[in-house]
Amino acid sequence: MRSAKLTLALVSIAASASLVACGGSSSDGASDTAASPAAATNGKTGKVSANNAAENEITAALQAAGVSNPDRWAKEVMENRPYAADDTKLSSLRKNLAKQKPGQKTIDKIISALTVP
Repeated sequence: MRSAKLTLALVSIAASASLVACGGSSSDGASDTAASPAAATNGKTGKVSANNAAENEITAALQAAGVSNPDRWAKEVMENRPYAADDTKLSSLRKNLAKQKPGQKTIDKIISALTVP
């Protein structure tokens, strides 16, 4: 019984530490975005530029939007740059993402975190 309680306590501590670490990482990315002159973050919507944001900024925005595996999708966003300024719905990005078959929900989440200047 004591061993089970100890195990449960250790798991709880590890989970808490993990959550704190994730939160700290997210905050670091957000502060980098605000401090970087090239960040191109839209303060009103919280979106980042699909054309100008750094990979870590895109990753942080995708993570905040609830995208699974945001590192992978940030690379995909960057790989297909540049996006036309008049493509405000990011249609070309949607088409390229669809080739990877992430599902419509994931595509919508990715697009919701991005903007074009």
